Order: sequence, then C-alpha cells, then structure tokens
Amino acid sequence: MTATFTTKIELDDRGVAWIADTKVKVIEVVLDKIAYGSSPEEIHFQHPNLSLAQIYGALTYYYENKDKVDEQIRRIGRIR
Repeated sequence: MTATFTTKIELDDRGVAWIADTKVKVIEVVLDKIAYGSSPEEIHFQHPNLSLAQIYGALTYYYENKDKVDEQIRRIGRIR
C-alpha cells in the first residue's frame, strides 16, 4: 500500500502561485526564506496557519519554478 501526500499549489489567472485553501502566496513564504534566511520552522512560527507540509510544498514549488518566481520577485521590487 502506498500513501501519497501532496501540498497543492494553485495558480491564479495572473500566474501567481498560492498555497491551496489559504490566502498565502508562495512568494510570501519564499521571501521569508530569501530575505531573512528563515528555516521552515521559523516560517511556521510567522505563519502558524500553515502546516510545515504546506511550507515545504511552497518551497518545493519555488525550487522547481525558480526562474519564474524570481522574476515575480524582481517585478515586486520594481513596483515598490
């Protein structure tokens, strides 16, 4: 018997990735990791509504789509 567990990531109509069934963008988790060097456990402390599985899922999405997410981060930097 094999069990499969996955954290779902959903893309909105603009291509922005969200952690499914939350109001948290993947980029929010990624920025905590990049800007502050936060560990998944530290990110969980900042976002207690997210499970560690959801945080790891968001980071997995990032590393699998790094170029796309990094471009979104660059665009945010230009907007501010």
